[in-house]
Amino acid sequence: MPGTLETRCRALFLPTWRRSFRRCQAANQGAYVARMMKYRPNVAALLLNGTGSLLICERESAPGAWQFPQGGVDEGESLTEALFREVAEEVGLRREHYVVGPWRDGYRYLYPPGVREKKLRRHGHHGQEQTYFLCWLKASAPEVNVDQDPREFRAYRWIPPDEFDLDWLPDFKREVYRQVIRDFFSIQL
Repeated sequence: MPGTLETRCRALFLPTWRRSFRRCQAANQGAYVARMMKYRPNVAALLLNGTGSLLICERESAPGAWQFPQGGVDEGESLTEALFREVAEEVGLRREHYVVGPWRDGYRYLYPPGVREKKLRRHGHHGQEQTYFLCWLKASAPEVNVDQDPREFRAYRWIPPDEFDLDWLPDFKREVYRQVIRDFFSIQL
């Protein structure tokens, strides 16, 4: 049957369109939904120190939840400008404290349903599309400082990349982190 997925779904379920569209979505692996979702641009730093250990930070609001420094891209801001701003805001390192290397984009996740509705109302996004940057801390850099205002992290530590544990993340972020660790470090988590 030619036409868009929406057109095909309407033709199949015209009398009960609204109720049945969800069944049609599932049957088509959510292809229509993926095109309709809005993702907030986001950057993240994979920051390595001189021993090759990776910086991870524990969320202030979620003890036991560890992640990389990351955050949204503001209107009119480039990806690297957002990276420099977010790293400074979250862990106190300025752009002169590290070297930015290769990057990869296209990593997406949707917020969980309850959060998604709030984020959609407040910011107009269903999830985030992330660009990850591999960065190397300079030997002259100061110590990481998570005591920032506002404070996003309660603690930090340096770990070998293969020791990252997906259980430290909420379920909705795990697949992205699995892909990132594989793509940047050739490690299967």
